[in-house]
Amino acid sequence: MAQTVPIDRPFRVLGLQQIAIGGHSKEPLSKLWTGLFGVERVAEFTSEKENVDEDILRLGTGPHAVEIDLMQPLDLERSPKVHVPALNHIGLWVDDLAAAVDWLTSEGLRFTPGGIRVGASGHQVCFVHPKGNEEAPLGGEGVLIELVQAPPEVVAALG
Repeated sequence: MAQTVPIDRPFRVLGLQQIAIGGHSKEPLSKLWTGLFGVERVAEFTSEKENVDEDILRLGTGPHAVEIDLMQPLDLERSPKVHVPALNHIGLWVDDLAAAVDWLTSEGLRFTPGGIRVGASGHQVCFVHPKGNEEAPLGGEGVLIELVQAPPEVVAALG
């Protein structure tokens, strides 16, 4: 087994913030997650720019809660295609998003266009691109990863 070499990072990943699941329609997703599993729906979010209509569910409580975002595209033909793949992305709480983005960029990690911005739940977010490129050779190894600025209560509970 490979050993991890300690690196002096200017940020910490604190825990899982969300998983986002996409489909052609939220209806069957809602039937499963809220209907059969009983996970509480707490909000909705729509963004023309991000081509998404989503329901935000919450599993658990307080700083240990995890969001489950059920997403459908506003237009099946437009990008981003929030339903492809069905497990669209995972979100990770970080204690210092700006420092994380600066440092990870300097290490060669590729981010999606748009930079740091406000996400569906009102937190500052930034997305790691699934694939690297010539300019930034590192990516999410096929997975879209959302880095989410943890609010103070989450930092205190998980830090």
